Amino acid sequence: MTGTAPPSASAPRRRGRGRPSRAEADSGPGARQRILEAARAEFAARGYDKTSVRGIAKAAEVDAALVHHYFGTKDEVFEAAVEMTLEPVQLVPAVIGGGASLDGVGERMARFFLGIWENPATRAQILALFRSAVTHEAAAKVLRSFVLRRVLERVAADLDVPDAHFRAELAASHMVGIAVLRYVIKVEPLASAEPEEIITMVAPTLQRYLTDPG
Repeated sequence: MTGTAPPSASAPRRRGRGRPSRAEADSGPGARQRILEAARAEFAARGYDKTSVRGIAKAAEVDAALVHHYFGTKDEVFEAAVEMTLEPVQLVPAVIGGGASLDGVGERMARFFLGIWENPATRAQILALFRSAVTHEAAAKVLRSFVLRRVLERVAADLDVPDAHFRAELAASHMVGIAVLRYVIKVEPLASAEPEEIITMVAPTLQRYLTDPG
């Protein structure tokens, strides 16, 4: 009696819809990082609206299913790109100082924020994120949620003052306003001012926002 031959050991396994193959998933520990870097470059070059998961996958030289596997939706890829650029893991300790005294927190915030913008490696990425948020509501929603949840709430948690969250928002809005005028619109003389001059002028106001008991 002739039975059905067992599948060859070399025959490819079938996989569920939308899931990356084992070969794709095992394409190396750098696959996720490669996707993330490609996503950041695509959002920077094309903006949120014109960037697609398929385009990110093509730039990263992976299957689109692998992008979904690691990050999920386009919004989630965008949020990961925001996190890669703003690095809240470094931002919060740099500003709050690991729970130490809040003396000088205004200067630390100004210095860290301007440092990101002054760095050519991150300036273009942040500009792209800002422009995406301004021109597309979905991108604005992702960025807003990220800033509130991952940055401002964590900063506010270490402030022993009334309305801590509101104060953190005021401080952030102050720095965002400076960034727009200096780096986006390029209003003079702010656009040409030395970073240390800006820090010296702005730090006392940020300090008052964040620590003045009112």
